[in-house]
Amino acid sequence: MLSAENFLIVGPSWVGDMVMAQSLFITLKQHYPACTIDVLAPGWSLPLLQRMPEVRRGIAMPVGHGRFGLAERWRLGRALRGQYGRALVLPNSWKSALLPFFAEIDRRTGFFGEWRYGLLNDVRRLDRQHLPQTVQRFVTLGLEKPQAGPPACPQPKLVVSAEQKQAAATKYAVDIGNPVVALCPGAEYGPAKRWPVEHFAQLGRCLAARGWQVWLFGSEKDAAIAGKINALSGQSFSNFAGKTSLADAVDLMSLADVVVSNDSGLMHVAAALDKKLVALYGSSDPGFTPPLHPAAQIVRLGLECSPCFRRECPLGHTHCLTEISPDQVLQAMDA
Repeated sequence: MLSAENFLIVGPSWVGDMVMAQSLFITLKQHYPACTIDVLAPGWSLPLLQRMPEVRRGIAMPVGHGRFGLAERWRLGRALRGQYGRALVLPNSWKSALLPFFAEIDRRTGFFGEWRYGLLNDVRRLDRQHLPQTVQRFVTLGLEKPQAGPPACPQPKLVVSAEQKQAAATKYAVDIGNPVVALCPGAEYGPAKRWPVEHFAQLGRCLAARGWQVWLFGSEKDAAIAGKINALSGQSFSNFAGKTSLADAVDLMSLADVVVSNDSGLMHVAAALDKKLVALYGSSDPGFTPPLHPAAQIVRLGLECSPCFRRECPLGHTHCLTEISPDQVLQAMDA
């Protein structure tokens, strides 16, 4: 007999959101210790899911981001028939609810959005004031009944084995004899979330003068920004931006002592790796997507014009970030 505690999770498409989704996976394991959790997700995220012990397996979504791919969704859905008693759909799009419907999963849970009645048969109404944080919304979908207040959200904890750490250190020929600071200067959302390259470079130079190793992290899209920072430092930093897979980036970051990051996916990775973290906020709001670590230091100015949630500063100056000085970040690190 099929167990109702076999879960298929339709996961999000962003690194940070996928890390925050681990709070839901932990919650499900707390409520249903014998349950199995499989996650339907973009292919890039599978190594991230492999570092979440609650997840049995990640299933690669056969359709790229932004594509409809009805036939591919139908074929995979039919292949998954009879394997799950419940589906939790984290994205709010109509197409994200198609595959659990095609798989004929008995109970299909998600928030009301894009007229998904019929595709979902356990439809929840999202009260954005009651659940201001993304992670709270994810966790709520795994609860049987709404609560009077926001749900408890367990801290995500990515697990990197000693063997994985050693393999990353060997592959990239790093020496961790001196303390390591990881700088994450990217933010895919847009420049209004990026601390200036000059500030990152100055911070790195100050730390290097104290004997720290400075490592730069980011995707291929962040390679140009990281290259500018390294050029300003006289090419004295170790620049891994655009040169690693996500899996290798996670394993390398697990070797760092401190992480300084914009509000980005790597910020959430650092929090889930239990790193000492300084998180820089400009146009975004730490009340909506905070780093899920109780000791994380958040640096923001709280200007009247922020958070604006814009990709680029509508006033043209981005003072919410440019006015954060490297000395302020050093003070947060020391704290």
